[in-house]
Amino acid sequence: MDILPYSLKWLELILRWGHVLFAILWVGNSFLFNYLDNKLNKNISSNIADGEGYLMHSGYFYKLTRLKKSPPVNYLKSLVIFKWQSYLTFITGILLLIIIYYYNSGILMVDKRVMEITPINAILISILSLVFSWIVYDFLCKSPIIKNNILFIFVSILLLFLASFGLTKIFGPKFAFLSIGLIIGTNMFGNVFTVIIPNQMNIINSSKNNKKFDMSLSLAAKQRSIHNNYSTFLVLFIMLSGHYSFIVYHKYNWLILCLVAVISAIARHYFNLRGKNIHRLNILIFSILALITLAVLLFIFKN
Repeated sequence: MDILPYSLKWLELILRWGHVLFAILWVGNSFLFNYLDNKLNKNISSNIADGEGYLMHSGYFYKLTRLKKSPPVNYLKSLVIFKWQSYLTFITGILLLIIIYYYNSGILMVDKRVMEITPINAILISILSLVFSWIVYDFLCKSPIIKNNILFIFVSILLLFLASFGLTKIFGPKFAFLSIGLIIGTNMFGNVFTVIIPNQMNIINSSKNNKKFDMSLSLAAKQRSIHNNYSTFLVLFIMLSGHYSFIVYHKYNWLILCLVAVISAIARHYFNLRGKNIHRLNILIFSILALITLAVLLFIFKN
């Protein structure tokens, strides 16, 4: 075996390993903090806190307090900011995209049965899809549409349908599926890199200068964090779907992907409500039955 292909295989293995590990940490953080925000007791009388709660792990109790004012001055020495899980998940994902797919674009991206396209053009379309999708999503989040949850969800689903349908008519089925995962993952990273972390740093700077921090920054960061939270189930599904050809290579693979997106978001909504002590088991049952129905329909209407 030549040294270059052998080295690339090791690089691919290490990057895949890191990508999965960092993604687990990122998703875990997302689930934990959204759960804590929902679960904290907000009915407290305090000038500095607006929520308290308790956890137990490994035989120890932990007291959690969500502050609405700056902590003591020396808190910066022990402050932990959760950002590198997101950054490294994105970086390893992009590196995998380059060394696996872009490097072998003529084989892994282009399918002449779908569209006659050159490898270079396939790479350009892939890059443009990531950039354009982020611009559109970020614009929606800053537009008046974001104030209407139902309208925002409707527009988001519509755009997902258009992107899924369009990309499956350009790329090979497997890379088309992966491209939707890349788009969602890029938007999730963009939320962290351009909104959540900058807003948090502004709040920290205000705290250091003994200024009252702008709560709108916290609310904007929280909103993007919730978007990431609802996206996680779909991204994980796409990461696994490449192993199941009966989904990826189905005639209506784009429609399957969109339906799974809706079902997974509904399932995620159940767990978010449960964190608020709102037990709507019918939501979870509906999502499970919807997934079973989809599986049955796929069996009946095979390619």
